[in-house]
Amino acid sequence: MKFAVEEINNSTTLLPGITLGYDFYDSCMEPVVVLQPSLLFLSEMNTSSISVHCDYTDYWTRVLAVIGPHSSELSMVTAKLFSFFLIPQVSYGATSEKLNNEQYPSFFRTVPSDKIQIDALSQLLIAFKWNWIAVVASDDDYGREGLSLLSSTMNSKSICIAYEGLIPTDLSNANVQEKMSQVIHSINETKVNVIVLFSKDRSVREFFKMWFKLGLGQKVWLATEAWVMSDVVLTLKGVQNIGTVIGFVIKARNVYAFEEYTSDLLELTQQESFCRESREQAGQLGSVLGPQCPQCNNISHHQVTAVLGHRQTFAVYTAVYGVAQALHEALQCQNGQCQKHRVKPWQLLEKLNDLNFSIHNESFHFDEQHSINMGYEVLSWTWPHKKTEIVSIGSFHGNLSINESMVHFHTVDQKAPLSECLTKCSSGQIRRMKGFHLCCYDCIECESGTFHSSSDDSTCTPCPEHQWSPKRSTQCLDRGEKYIFWSEPLAVCLLGLLLVAFVLTCLSGVLFLKNLQTPAVEASGGGLCLVALLGLAATCISGVLFLGKPSPTICRIQQPFFALCLNLCFSTILVKALQIMLVNDFADSRPNVLHTIIQRHPSVLATVSVLAETVLCVVYLYATPTLLIQNYKLLPEEVLLQCQVQSWLTFATIHGLNGIVAFVSFICTFMVQSSPKKYNIARAIAFAMLTYFITLIIFIPTYATVKQVDQPAVQIGAILLCTFGMLTAYYLPKCYIIWFKPEWNTQNYFQDYTQNRIQGKDT
Repeated sequence: MKFAVEEINNSTTLLPGITLGYDFYDSCMEPVVVLQPSLLFLSEMNTSSISVHCDYTDYWTRVLAVIGPHSSELSMVTAKLFSFFLIPQVSYGATSEKLNNEQYPSFFRTVPSDKIQIDALSQLLIAFKWNWIAVVASDDDYGREGLSLLSSTMNSKSICIAYEGLIPTDLSNANVQEKMSQVIHSINETKVNVIVLFSKDRSVREFFKMWFKLGLGQKVWLATEAWVMSDVVLTLKGVQNIGTVIGFVIKARNVYAFEEYTSDLLELTQQESFCRESREQAGQLGSVLGPQCPQCNNISHHQVTAVLGHRQTFAVYTAVYGVAQALHEALQCQNGQCQKHRVKPWQLLEKLNDLNFSIHNESFHFDEQHSINMGYEVLSWTWPHKKTEIVSIGSFHGNLSINESMVHFHTVDQKAPLSECLTKCSSGQIRRMKGFHLCCYDCIECESGTFHSSSDDSTCTPCPEHQWSPKRSTQCLDRGEKYIFWSEPLAVCLLGLLLVAFVLTCLSGVLFLKNLQTPAVEASGGGLCLVALLGLAATCISGVLFLGKPSPTICRIQQPFFALCLNLCFSTILVKALQIMLVNDFADSRPNVLHTIIQRHPSVLATVSVLAETVLCVVYLYATPTLLIQNYKLLPEEVLLQCQVQSWLTFATIHGLNGIVAFVSFICTFMVQSSPKKYNIARAIAFAMLTYFITLIIFIPTYATVKQVDQPAVQIGAILLCTFGMLTAYYLPKCYIIWFKPEWNTQNYFQDYTQNRIQGKDT
């Protein structure tokens, strides 16, 4: 500031003939201390008191303008005082957003506000895809306000703050370490890899000390301009083990000839005449000056080189030149002279409000918030030779420009670590809040059968019954139909077996028809035997009804058709079984009507059995028919078309009659003895019925336990087992004799012993 004032006083173009004076005061970073000079500045010209007036328009204060103080906390204390008297105050470091308030109309600054810096921070986080962070701020106005601005800004940018904490600024407090430790443990629990440190440098130093003491790992630290270049932090022992530090500092220009000026001034302090004059002036000021600083008497240029390059040097330089340029216009200076020689503070303030000025051919102006925004430079700390170096990696002036390759991260591959949570989910996913953090979510995939169509939906929507969806779906698809298709390997196999059974049955029928008058056919039932084979062939055909796409008609006739065809076969065998029973067990009994019907008119008994089955089937068809249903619950992607039995009682009735017929036939024949030299027809009937019972024993538990998709196949299997059992046990052995052993097809081998015994008894 001293350099800038002297440079202006020596200028012939800026404020010609006007000499600027100044007073320097140390604020000691304390609000109470800064009030003393502030009140002195407000005192009336040539006095040390503040007069009370109703109108201060013509009030002449001790000073025209104030430069500083540096911090936001102190600036807010002084800005209210100076704004009341409309004295321009230009700070070179106060960045608080609160100072934009209308309560401080006379406050200006040559640095951007914290809001600009926070915008830069958010763009940096977005650039590296970090959206899961912790924020630590100093427990003062600077930190608390920064924390508040960060919270609101990050929420709007979909960046989730996992933890917010305050660290003490009063380092003399006995609880400092305990509070620091609590904050650090809380950060560690969040498992974030990126931490924004919005704090003053001395608090940051103590925070890092505690971090090292607790032995925690390296992180990415995002620094504000308050500490990113502070020697207080940079000189901390072991700071190179803290991780990666990226920060922002206000852009600055070099102050031309400042180093030479400082060097000459330091040389001047070594002269006795300068020191004597300085002591005389100090004596005149009296109690205004504080205690002397003996260490300051022997400062060399080398010791202050780092300070001379401080980024705020140009901000101070700009503040002085801004006030001088406003004063130049207020005094109406032109052509080497000024029209006025005195102005009041409020007149100077009017000029500052819409001031555009230049320094060394570079233009500057105060914006609507009374700030000069020169932008930010993005810095990164590196330790190439175990010595801290600060490298510029980019800039920010509304938009972030950064060279990511210049950042050497602490990770093994020197790439940016991950520190993210999901704030947006992919299609087909819903968001579930992560812990207590409203801004961060776990993405949950929609299960099959549900979908997520809109980002506004908080739950997965179930698909309509006639549709389905895979996992993580955004829409539902129409279900396919499920049944036993004709082209399926299982269907082809079952059809092949049914065809084999049908062909064998037909061939047996043809063979029996050609040899109808032979003993083998007559012993098997004669003409009724052909009826039985016809029923067995129809049973094979009934199996086809269980394949392919079912329809309401097919579902209605499946069970009755199968039961009726099987009954046609069993009824003829029942007649033969009863004939054998009468001859063997009731040979000596007196003939009656039943004997006559069974022996002389067997077709009547068979017809009665078929008619009874027909009546039951008609009742089943009209009372409780099998219905076609569409089962949407069984299969996830298809609708199962199946024939569902309405009443298991009527189902058991139509099949139960066949079971009774088979059981009677078995009881009538299984104990019948025969000569070893003769064909035992009774045993053939018993074994045929036994295969039917085995089929039932296998079918019932299997049908009850298999999946509904496979139930039609199980029913076809039962039909096949029953058909092949009948053929194998009763018909094919006779076909073998007729075709391959015709010499056995004799009355002697197939003697109709029933007729023989009857004739014997009659005789």
